[in-house]
Amino acid sequence: MATILNPTYRTRLGYQAALLGGMCYLMSMLLIGGNSATQEQIAQHELMDKLNLLAQVMPASRYDNDPVTDAELITDSQWFSAPVEVLPARLGNEFAGAALQIQVQGWGGPINFIMAVDRDGEILGVRVINHKETPGLADKIELEKDDWISGFNGASLANTSHIQWAVKKDNGKFDQFTGATITPRAMVKGVYSGLQLYEQWQQQHKEPAS
Repeated sequence: MATILNPTYRTRLGYQAALLGGMCYLMSMLLIGGNSATQEQIAQHELMDKLNLLAQVMPASRYDNDPVTDAELITDSQWFSAPVEVLPARLGNEFAGAALQIQVQGWGGPINFIMAVDRDGEILGVRVINHKETPGLADKIELEKDDWISGFNGASLANTSHIQWAVKKDNGKFDQFTGATITPRAMVKGVYSGLQLYEQWQQQHKEPAS
């Protein structure tokens, strides 16, 4: 019967350390590869979600550029503590408006939403991306639950006074929710501030007269 030899180098500390190091390196590469693939999938899903929401607030017929590629991040706004992403829309090289992705603080946590504004400063649409507000009470900010958010359509700084940019409980023009006033207050303030930021951004990007 043949004797299976066990090479002595396998018992050496250096060999065992090298073997362990090689295995760790291999596992690290597999984890990095898996993480990169996962991150790419997440990024792709986020892009599709953004394009979906953009289509809901700004019809594709209004622009022929790529607003996502042309997006600008504003980090030093006087109205928002979180960065605001501005997605400009152009049609035939003419400025047509923009969508703004905004975050405000609600009752349960951050509320992320997107609003689209035409070149004249009128709101085309507002949609909530995600939130942590109380289900059954404050989740009426979702279009699927209630059409409350459609009340912003057509409003602008020009046709809605500063006083009107509030819920009716505060003498404004927008409805509040029974038992949940903080959430609609946050949304009204966020949309109003979004219009102010948009007006400032538009002035800064206005092309000089020829």
